Amino acid sequence: MVQATVKSDFADVAKDEAFVLWFEQVGIDDVPLVGGKNASLGEMIGQLTAKGIGVPTGFATTARAYRYFMQETGLEPQLRQLFADLDVDNLDSLHRCGRQARNLVLHASFPLELEQAIAAAYLQLCERYGAEAPLCDRLEGDEREVCQRYSYDTDVAVRSSATAEDLPDASFAGQQETYLNVRGVRSVLEACHRCFASLFTDRAISYRTIQGFDHFDAALSVGVQKMVRSDLAASGVMFSIDTETGFKNAVLVTAAYGLGENVVQGTVNPDEYFVFKPTLAQGYRPIVKKSLGSKTLKMIYAQGDSKQTKNVTVSEDDRDRLAISDDEILTLARWACTIEDHYSETRGTYTPMDIEWAKDGETGELFIVQARPETVQSQKSATVLRNFYLQERGEVLADGRAVGEAIGQGKARVILDVSHIKTFKPGEVLVTQKTDPDWEPIMKKASAIVTDRGGRTCHAAIIAREMGIPAIVGCTNATEAIAPGTDVTVCCAEGEAGRVYAGLLPFEVQETQLDELPRPHTQVLVNVGNPEEAFGLAAIPCDGVGLARLEFIINNHIGVHPLSLLHFDELTDPLEREAIAQLTAQYDSKPDFFIDKLARGVGTIAAAFYPKPVVVRMSDFKSNEYANLLGGKQFEPDEENPMLGWRGASRYYDANYREAFGLECRAMARVRHEMGLVNVIPMIPFCRTPEEGRRVLAEMEQYGLKRGENGLQVYVMCEIPSNVILADEFSQVFDGFSIGSNDLTQLTLGLDRDSALVAHLFDERNEAVKRMVARAIATVRAAGRKIGICGQAPSDYPEFARFLVEEGIDSISLNPDTVLKTRLYVAEVEQELEGDS
Repeated sequence: MVQATVKSDFADVAKDEAFVLWFEQVGIDDVPLVGGKNASLGEMIGQLTAKGIGVPTGFATTARAYRYFMQETGLEPQLRQLFADLDVDNLDSLHRCGRQARNLVLHASFPLELEQAIAAAYLQLCERYGAEAPLCDRLEGDEREVCQRYSYDTDVAVRSSATAEDLPDASFAGQQETYLNVRGVRSVLEACHRCFASLFTDRAISYRTIQGFDHFDAALSVGVQKMVRSDLAASGVMFSIDTETGFKNAVLVTAAYGLGENVVQGTVNPDEYFVFKPTLAQGYRPIVKKSLGSKTLKMIYAQGDSKQTKNVTVSEDDRDRLAISDDEILTLARWACTIEDHYSETRGTYTPMDIEWAKDGETGELFIVQARPETVQSQKSATVLRNFYLQERGEVLADGRAVGEAIGQGKARVILDVSHIKTFKPGEVLVTQKTDPDWEPIMKKASAIVTDRGGRTCHAAIIAREMGIPAIVGCTNATEAIAPGTDVTVCCAEGEAGRVYAGLLPFEVQETQLDELPRPHTQVLVNVGNPEEAFGLAAIPCDGVGLARLEFIINNHIGVHPLSLLHFDELTDPLEREAIAQLTAQYDSKPDFFIDKLARGVGTIAAAFYPKPVVVRMSDFKSNEYANLLGGKQFEPDEENPMLGWRGASRYYDANYREAFGLECRAMARVRHEMGLVNVIPMIPFCRTPEEGRRVLAEMEQYGLKRGENGLQVYVMCEIPSNVILADEFSQVFDGFSIGSNDLTQLTLGLDRDSALVAHLFDERNEAVKRMVARAIATVRAAGRKIGICGQAPSDYPEFARFLVEEGIDSISLNPDTVLKTRLYVAEVEQELEGDS
């Protein structure tokens, strides 16, 4: 599909008197005339097509057209009488009222003037897109005109647009009907008529009542828009904000094959991509997350069928590949930023956007087909931090995509068909395959929602966010795995993965007033292991990340020994070969799997806290831990004491491992050079001598990580007595130090912290350990370098935190759940010290 040439042959009638307006005639101020959806399309066509954003054109019936219809047919008094006794909490009453209201509208004929206006506009739209009616060429006069009118069959989408919809604090989207692949004037008129009636669907009636809108203050505009042939390609939804955490610097793009209704309705689990906005604007390619969705179905045109569209099964090959390319992901993300910037400027306030897009399979072009303000995260308070913490864990019954960051619990109510929603009781957990707007009358009563299908932009996810309840979507088998009537806990507070636990597990909720927190001189940072939690943790008031562990990403997101990827053809275990082959199937080169996964994991954490520093410790597995990775046993030695053996820096330059370390370096270089996340600071663990440090830096230089270039700093862990004793010499090699109190304690006291026999002696508060720490701080600061701590001790022992502040440490990095209380305590200690001085 190509963008239609804009013609100027619009009706001269005043806008507020017209029955039909072209999208080019309306803008964001015309919501009362054509509803939010159509006003937004007009705004983008008028203001953003010049900036390269493609938007298919079309026309809208106006609010006046709807009110003229109601007036001429005498429907309003009948409808008012019908609604007089409505009780939306009584599903029988709601259903009866909705059915009767729709029947009244559908059995009332369109006035002739309105029918003619819609038919003429559709005919002109067909001509604008180059449609032909060759059978009419032999005719003349009125016969030719009638023939043309009923022979053109340009494919259009017919969408409802309520004049009260898409306000900044309420999303009416999805409450009325949409019809795709509508062809011919008779079908367009019929679809418009059904859209008018859909103002009175059960869900729309219920939603307006809940939101406090009078049913007769709203009018219904219908948008008729040229279809994009995404049935031959892909489509999806994107948000210019993270839908779960409210993180403002990311664009979430979802994609699946075929027409976009499957993504919106939650019929499929789409691919998901996150793009980091600040460095995207600087010209980088910061796709920090990619998740492959199952994409089992695609909606296509129904050729010669009684229906306009149908779903077909997607081939295994297509399911196993991403629906769109990196270039397309980045283009869509740029468009999302442009749209967000425009609406924010127009409204005079930050306005994140909810956008539907489509790719034309005939031309390869991308188009925006809808855009509306996001209405959940943008309305949340920026001064209150609310965190949920699960205090116990139990049997996991089902898992999927977490929506929101809350916890809900109750009895599971498994409902497979919307006709059975009357059985639902307030406070229960709704478990179903998927939802659509017909489920909304009970969704507001649920303590949580769990679905087999859908991604984070599906209907269930959107409504759950709006209602402020947790939901887990895309579980695949929740309706089978969760027994009806059983008590369950739905936890969305553990990152992107949501889990349904058996039983009513205890949890707590913490609320913190962020605007009242003091800011201490000592930097307080956070330790981050799981990239999936990073966007949420970024809301914690802190000065950056003091420790991000590569081991977590390698263990949980990669699971493969790097040498088994570099030497795949030499693997001797056939089962491990097959497992690795499946994991790396999307990659042309198996080492690229390791680099890509590691780069995106680190990139996500770096993006979450950008531009604050993010200290990333390079891999610190011991040989026995490396051996547990797929293919690892073949490449790892059997050591008597791995804790003191081949780990950290000694691996990185060793001929038997250096190429594997090279994969880590290439991942870090991608984060800094391709994603533009220069706030990443690599840190070298278990570096026994300054000379080891120099050899490691030389290895890193080979992959474009040269200390001092492009602002690159490299830190070292201070966890071996030699790091303390030779701190002045290490300061000449590295830019900063981070005390690892666990290893420093065990090596200072000469004990194995994993041994139960001597565990009672392990204590970071031991005087010998404290003297080592004090000496390290004094020596490093005297050398003009930075020094912090990333061990557990400050989190567990307030007196140890006081000791660190008294000694003048630059930063303290803590586990997320202790950041706020330790920050308050550090501020108190500093105030005391200032008072004493």
